[in-house]
Amino acid sequence: MADKNYPALPEWAYDFRKVVVHIWQGLSLPLPTPVQLDIAKFLADNSIDRKLIEAFRGVGKSYLTVAFVLWKLRLNPELKFLVVSASMKFAREFVTFCKQLLYNDDLFKCMIPEPHQRSASDAFDVALIKPDKSPSVKAVGITGQMTGSRADYIIFDDVETPNNSLTNEQRMKLSESIKEAAAILKIGGTIIYLGTPQTESSIYNLLGDRGFITRIWTARYPSIEKLSSYGEKIAPAIKQAVEDNPDIAGQPTDPKRFNEDELLSRELEYGKSGFALQFMLDTALSDYERYPLKLQDLIIFDLDKELSPEKVLHTRTRENRLQVASCGLQGDYFYQGILAENNYLPYKQRILVIDPSGRGQDETSYCVLYERDGYLFLMAVGGFQGGYEETTLEKLSSIAAAYKAQKVIIESNYGDGMFSSLLLPFLKKNEILAEIVEVRNTTMKERRIIDTLEPVLNTHRLIVNRAVIEADNISTLIYPENIRHRYMLFYQLTHIIAEKNALAHDDRLDCLAMGVAHFVDNMKSDIDVKIQERLDRALKLEMEVVYNEKAPTGKKAAEYRKLFGYVPGTITVYPAWKDKVKPQKKYDIRNRPKGRI
Repeated sequence: MADKNYPALPEWAYDFRKVVVHIWQGLSLPLPTPVQLDIAKFLADNSIDRKLIEAFRGVGKSYLTVAFVLWKLRLNPELKFLVVSASMKFAREFVTFCKQLLYNDDLFKCMIPEPHQRSASDAFDVALIKPDKSPSVKAVGITGQMTGSRADYIIFDDVETPNNSLTNEQRMKLSESIKEAAAILKIGGTIIYLGTPQTESSIYNLLGDRGFITRIWTARYPSIEKLSSYGEKIAPAIKQAVEDNPDIAGQPTDPKRFNEDELLSRELEYGKSGFALQFMLDTALSDYERYPLKLQDLIIFDLDKELSPEKVLHTRTRENRLQVASCGLQGDYFYQGILAENNYLPYKQRILVIDPSGRGQDETSYCVLYERDGYLFLMAVGGFQGGYEETTLEKLSSIAAAYKAQKVIIESNYGDGMFSSLLLPFLKKNEILAEIVEVRNTTMKERRIIDTLEPVLNTHRLIVNRAVIEADNISTLIYPENIRHRYMLFYQLTHIIAEKNALAHDDRLDCLAMGVAHFVDNMKSDIDVKIQERLDRALKLEMEVVYNEKAPTGKKAAEYRKLFGYVPGTITVYPAWKDKVKPQKKYDIRNRPKGRI
């Protein structure tokens, strides 16, 4: 100990696990569980100076680490700790809890700051230490000011959150911030990460390459087959238990705190993929193909409501990568399509698809899809809280009017057609003559969605209006920050797997799948064949116009407009009786000179 004025520690207090038991009793908490004591043992291992503790949400990682900080200061009060969290608020909460224990636990009261020392909510000193510009414990947010301090221990406490790690760009920025924070570590110092991965491309996956030793404590015992995917990272106690008794797979590892009923409740709340991340700590990128729907297979294009590009090419070049936030897996981005033919044609079909809210926090979701020659155009997507309120019905009818929907597709699984009956008066009020079509789905939703969308995406038949990306993000701002990504269409698209309840929310994605399924027969069209058919028909019409010496009218004018989007008044004359390559002079048929052309 640095100063002799602290009372001598009792013999038991040199074992951190016993200190944890002492603190838990002082807080009137149940005795620490075997998992918590196993984490405490890893924390106190002085032979490892780069540690990553990944444990399921709610196990008590932060409580244990607060106890660890005070215990280390009791052993050596001259140590300096820097606590870094995703925000200053969370880092300050960590430091505040340290001070509460300091003032209320007899083992640590001797370290209460003296009147002349620092004692703020974001930094404090312990008693009887030498003057130093760095406090004993300091809190800082990952994006805050960290320079000017030096630390023996840097503790990164849940620096990865849904808000700062959802996109590739955010993860890269977070990774760089972590590197900067580590630069203030004293020689011989220790870095400890406490975390629960938020994405399959978690920044915690990178720490092994930087020399960190990882320990993972899962909420359930993994199967003997799954152990290999965790490698040496899985906690030895969990690994040994599974190897000794493979039948233990799937049972809770910490049943006193998280029994089977509690875990089932969490699995329903988070969905299978979310539960795999935050409770089973499963970020194995070898499972990338479990997620079959990719952003990179979409075509992004600025679409017009009236005319569609005749042909758009799918590209995946760096030049065509959109600089917008994407919530896909690592390396999955949006790409701008390339216009192959400088022709624009009217859409053939327009539908509004509605998935009424069925339960709990689900949305009433909608999407607008247009179709032409086997191309599908996603024009709009969104959702509303609630389902049968007049405000929701009015908004949906307004969307149908704005996009000139010819059909309204409604899932009737909930309410047995009641939603259609309620919506119809609002459509009539807005003079919308769209046909209402009800659909009922009986197969497993996740498999149906994947089977419907995967072939369309793989053949690049879905063109997404670029404005949809921003609108999808903005429309979820009404939800709490930590869960709003679950309601985003493109998050749902990239995170669905073929397992029941894979997502906590899948309303917008299900809505899109229903719309695509409606056009399944149109997917047989070959765009190049359609273009050639139009060219052949156009040539025939052009020749008729030339030899009849007048612009098309009636049905032929309508056909011309359908093919080209306009009716010609000016034509180019190609005399068949003259062997010439270049076209001759243009004439306006309506004001042509008298006599032969």
